[in-house]
Amino acid sequence: MATTYTISDLAKEFDLTTRAIRFYEDMGLLQPQRAGPGGRSRVYSPRDRTRLKLTLRAKRLGLSLTEAKDIIDMYDSPRDTGPQLKKFLAVLAAHRKELEEQMADLVANLDEVKTHEKEARTLLAKAEKARLVS
Repeated sequence: MATTYTISDLAKEFDLTTRAIRFYEDMGLLQPQRAGPGGRSRVYSPRDRTRLKLTLRAKRLGLSLTEAKDIIDMYDSPRDTGPQLKKFLAVLAAHRKELEEQMADLVANLDEVKTHEKEARTLLAKAEKARLVS
Protein backbone atom coordinates (compact mmCIF):
# COMPACT_ATOMS: atom_id res chain seq x y z
CA MET A 1 0.00 0.00 0.00
CA ALA A 2 1.28 3.44 -0.93
CA THR A 3 2.26 5.90 1.76
CA THR A 4 -0.23 8.68 2.32
CA TYR A 5 -0.24 11.77 4.50
CA THR A 6 -2.86 13.74 6.36
CA ILE A 7 -2.92 17.52 6.31
CA SER A 8 -1.62 17.43 9.90
CA ASP A 9 1.28 15.17 8.87
CA LEU A 10 2.39 17.64 6.20
CA ALA A 11 1.80 20.67 8.41
CA LYS A 12 4.02 19.18 11.10
CA GLU A 13 6.73 17.98 8.70
CA PHE A 14 7.04 21.31 6.90
CA ASP A 15 6.24 23.55 9.88
CA LEU A 16 3.18 25.05 8.17
CA THR A 17 -0.34 25.76 9.24
CA THR A 18 -3.11 23.61 7.84
CA ARG A 19 -4.56 26.84 6.49
CA ALA A 20 -1.41 27.40 4.39
CA ILE A 21 -1.65 23.88 3.00
CA ARG A 22 -5.32 24.42 2.11
CA PHE A 23 -4.30 27.68 0.38
CA TYR A 24 -1.74 25.80 -1.72
CA GLU A 25 -4.49 23.34 -2.54
CA ASP A 26 -6.80 26.20 -3.61
CA MET A 27 -3.98 27.48 -5.86
CA GLY A 28 -3.87 24.08 -7.58
CA LEU A 29 -0.44 23.15 -6.24
CA LEU A 30 -1.77 20.17 -4.29
CA GLN A 31 -4.55 17.78 -5.25
CA PRO A 32 -5.35 15.47 -2.33
CA GLN A 33 -7.88 12.68 -2.56
CA ARG A 34 -10.93 12.91 -0.33
CA ALA A 35 -11.92 10.23 2.16
CA GLY A 36 -14.27 9.68 5.06
CA PRO A 37 -17.88 10.78 5.48
CA GLY A 38 -18.74 13.32 2.82
CA GLY A 39 -15.14 13.43 1.63
CA ARG A 40 -14.16 15.71 4.50
CA SER A 41 -10.71 14.21 5.10
CA ARG A 42 -7.83 15.06 2.82
CA VAL A 43 -5.43 12.27 1.86
CA TYR A 44 -2.15 13.48 0.37
CA SER A 45 0.02 11.29 -1.84
CA PRO A 46 3.82 11.20 -2.05
CA ARG A 47 3.36 13.31 -5.22
CA ASP A 48 1.51 15.99 -3.18
CA ARG A 49 4.28 15.90 -0.57
CA THR A 50 6.92 16.41 -3.27
CA ARG A 51 4.90 19.24 -4.83
CA LEU A 52 4.62 20.91 -1.43
CA LYS A 53 8.37 20.58 -0.90
CA LEU A 54 9.05 22.11 -4.34
CA THR A 55 6.53 24.89 -3.67
CA LEU A 56 8.29 25.83 -0.45
CA ARG A 57 11.67 25.73 -2.19
CA ALA A 58 10.37 28.05 -4.92
CA LYS A 59 8.94 30.35 -2.27
CA ARG A 60 12.34 30.51 -0.52
CA LEU A 61 13.83 31.52 -3.88
CA GLY A 62 11.31 34.37 -3.98
CA LEU A 63 9.22 33.01 -6.83
CA SER A 64 5.51 33.71 -6.92
CA LEU A 65 3.13 30.82 -6.38
CA THR A 66 2.02 31.15 -10.00
CA GLU A 67 5.63 30.80 -11.18
CA ALA A 68 6.13 27.87 -8.84
CA LYS A 69 2.98 26.18 -10.12
CA ASP A 70 3.98 26.67 -13.76
CA ILE A 71 7.36 25.07 -13.16
CA ILE A 72 6.09 22.25 -10.94
CA ASP A 73 3.29 21.45 -13.39
CA MET A 74 5.88 21.00 -16.12
CA TYR A 75 7.34 18.08 -14.16
CA ASP A 76 4.06 16.22 -14.62
CA SER A 77 4.52 16.38 -18.38
CA PRO A 78 6.57 13.96 -20.51
CA ARG A 79 10.09 13.12 -19.44
CA ASP A 80 11.80 15.63 -21.74
CA THR A 81 13.38 17.91 -19.14
CA GLY A 82 14.73 20.41 -21.69
CA PRO A 83 11.63 22.64 -21.75
CA GLN A 84 11.32 22.39 -17.97
CA LEU A 85 14.88 23.48 -17.40
CA LYS A 86 14.62 26.31 -19.96
CA LYS A 87 11.48 27.61 -18.23
CA PHE A 88 13.14 27.31 -14.84
CA LEU A 89 16.22 29.18 -16.07
CA ALA A 90 14.07 31.94 -17.58
CA VAL A 91 12.15 32.38 -14.33
CA LEU A 92 15.36 32.38 -12.29
CA ALA A 93 17.00 34.92 -14.63
CA ALA A 94 14.02 37.27 -14.34
CA HIS A 95 13.98 36.86 -10.57
CA ARG A 96 17.75 37.43 -10.32
CA LYS A 97 17.38 40.64 -12.35
CA GLU A 98 14.62 41.82 -10.03
CA LEU A 99 16.73 41.06 -6.96
CA GLU A 100 19.74 42.86 -8.45
CA GLU A 101 17.58 45.93 -9.09
CA GLN A 102 16.28 45.79 -5.52
CA MET A 103 19.84 45.45 -4.26
CA ALA A 104 20.94 48.49 -6.26
CA ASP A 105 18.02 50.46 -4.82
CA LEU A 106 18.96 49.35 -1.30
CA VAL A 107 22.61 50.29 -1.78
CA ALA A 108 21.58 53.74 -3.07
CA ASN A 109 19.21 54.16 -0.14
CA LEU A 110 21.89 53.08 2.33
CA ASP A 111 24.36 55.57 0.81
CA GLU A 112 21.76 58.32 1.20
CA VAL A 113 21.17 57.39 4.86
CA LYS A 114 24.93 57.47 5.49
CA THR A 115 25.16 60.93 3.90
CA HIS A 116 22.33 62.26 6.08
CA GLU A 117 23.89 60.71 9.18
CA LYS A 118 27.21 62.39 8.41
CA GLU A 119 25.51 65.75 7.83
CA ALA A 120 23.49 65.41 11.04
CA ARG A 121 26.61 64.55 13.06
CA THR A 122 28.43 67.59 11.62
CA LEU A 123 25.50 69.88 12.45
CA LEU A 124 25.20 68.40 15.95
CA ALA A 125 28.91 68.88 16.58
CA LYS A 126 28.66 72.54 15.44
CA ALA A 127 25.61 73.11 17.64
CA GLU A 128 27.30 71.58 20.70
CA LYS A 129 30.46 73.59 20.05
CA ALA A 130 28.43 76.83 19.72
CA ARG A 131 26.58 76.03 22.96
CA LEU A 132 29.87 75.50 24.82
CA VAL A 133 31.30 78.78 23.48
CA SER A 134 28.32 80.90 24.57
